[in-house]
Amino acid sequence: MRKRIPWKKTMRRLMERQEQWSLQTRLILSYVLILLIPSVLISLLLFRQFTGSAIDDMEKKNESTLEIERLNIDNNIETMQRAANLSLLDQDVLDYISRATEPDTSELIDFSTRVVPVLTRLQYNNPNLAHIRIFFDNKRINEMSPVFWDQRRVASEPWFDRLNASLERTEWYLSPRDPDPVKTGAGDSAGAGMPKVAFLKEIMYPLGVHAGILEVDMLMSSFFPKTFGSSQDDLSQLVIADAQGRLYYDRNQKLLATTGITPDELAASLGLADRAPSGSFRLALGGRPFLAVTREIEPLGARMVNIVSLQHVLDSTRHTRDRIIAANVILIAILGIATYFLNALILKKLHILADSMKKARKGDFGFDLTVRGGGEVGELAHHFRKMLRKINELIADAVNKKAASKETELRSLKNQIDSHFLYNTLENIKMMAEVEGQYPISDALTSLGGLMRYNLKWTSEYVRLRDEVAHITNYIAIMNIRYENKIRLALDIPPSLPDQELLKMSLQPIVENAVKHGLRASSAEALTIRIEAEVREGTMLLAVRDDGCGMPADRAARLNRSIAHEMPVLPGAAAGTDGGQEGGGIGLRNVHQRIQLYYGKEYGLAVESEEGAYTRVVIRIPYFILTGGAG
Repeated sequence: MRKRIPWKKTMRRLMERQEQWSLQTRLILSYVLILLIPSVLISLLLFRQFTGSAIDDMEKKNESTLEIERLNIDNNIETMQRAANLSLLDQDVLDYISRATEPDTSELIDFSTRVVPVLTRLQYNNPNLAHIRIFFDNKRINEMSPVFWDQRRVASEPWFDRLNASLERTEWYLSPRDPDPVKTGAGDSAGAGMPKVAFLKEIMYPLGVHAGILEVDMLMSSFFPKTFGSSQDDLSQLVIADAQGRLYYDRNQKLLATTGITPDELAASLGLADRAPSGSFRLALGGRPFLAVTREIEPLGARMVNIVSLQHVLDSTRHTRDRIIAANVILIAILGIATYFLNALILKKLHILADSMKKARKGDFGFDLTVRGGGEVGELAHHFRKMLRKINELIADAVNKKAASKETELRSLKNQIDSHFLYNTLENIKMMAEVEGQYPISDALTSLGGLMRYNLKWTSEYVRLRDEVAHITNYIAIMNIRYENKIRLALDIPPSLPDQELLKMSLQPIVENAVKHGLRASSAEALTIRIEAEVREGTMLLAVRDDGCGMPADRAARLNRSIAHEMPVLPGAAAGTDGGQEGGGIGLRNVHQRIQLYYGKEYGLAVESEEGAYTRVVIRIPYFILTGGAG
């Protein structure tokens, strides 16, 4: 898996890289960015507002289209309702469908020649009407095409049960087809198979008694003239959606045909069931952007949707935006090139000064800087000339000091005192103390002599544990002279371990640290230093513990980090922990580094402490007996 680069690290790398560029390059880039970024952002913002305004204007324009279509629909609704009312005003019609006896032949002929033509003329006088049909519920009368039909012919229609159960006794119904009531192709089949809008009204005669159903219908091409007409442009198209979610529109118009989507896909994209009855929203059809403006048709329970293509608006806006941005980029590029050459003239002296500094870096200080004049560069050149003169003076001083130092070293070598002379002198003083009966002084001189021999005789990095302990014993004896025998040394070393190998002077800095920082100088209490040794899983553990002042837990943790190089040693810290050059921090770190250098990174030392109770330093080294090999 590819790792993600943190953005902070990426920014840091970019900053480091740009610091390597020349000043001229950085000035040009800054100039370009200062002009280019605001101009691009302003262009994007302005054209975004322009696009929004263009879409708002388009929405208002198409709302007016919907309003015109709504006026057409209102006129057609009024026409159909008026035709229905006029059809039921004829008393002969009501008497015929509610007869209690079968009519004879003469009555049928009279009704067919006198009443039926009146209803057909009513239909023909309104060219937009497709049919006026009366479906009667009376088994005693006969059907008369094209107006009177038996109700059983439409009993299977989806609106039949709803109409009978309706309190209003009326219903508007949008149908994808106009079926022939005869179902055989007979009768008036004008417009059969084409979508239509039907106004249905239940006939109650006498009052409260169901006598039949009146149907007045109109083809959708007449009811929705702008939806199915040819006057619409190629950038918009009207769609009608009924209460069941079915869509009706002219499949021959180009706009929706070019998207290649089916009516079901169009219905799913519009999602009219989840949207407000009126309003506008944006959508994508066939990968292209569109605007949909909707309006509710309340009597029909349907909605008009005007779908408008936004592609030409967005393309035009984008094209204009790209041209302006390109013009800005070209203009800024020309200005950048001109600025580059101007900066080259301005920075010429700075380049000369940079070349002079390169010569000085290579050790050539014997040249004269030719840059003169005022300004920042001239002032910088002036101070650089003064710096060159100062460097030449310092070089001369350094040569003189080095010669003097060599001479001093020669004198120091001549005045060195032989170490054997010091040992012999200490022995003579010790004998004098014993002759005078000053045995404490004699013992102290013995300890001092052992201490000096151990320090000065450095034949190997490794010693036995017994030798290091003997050295510490001499050190404690000398410290007790200073601290009036307040220090006690306790050893807890098994008899098999005195020959354990360890680095010389490993324990002495730790014990010295304990004496210096663990002893309460103002107290009469003694300090006990205990040296413990044990073997655990092939590793030798040496512990130096004192019952002195101790330290807080956070300071002990800070000291351990300092020993492990996780933080620097801070000068002036508390005694015995993370002190300065004379404190325990430097000494402990040096011991830790020596152990890891000679034995490996898995070894070293660590500090444990409790304030006012104890301090314990544990050393981990390999278990190795010099007289018998590894344990």
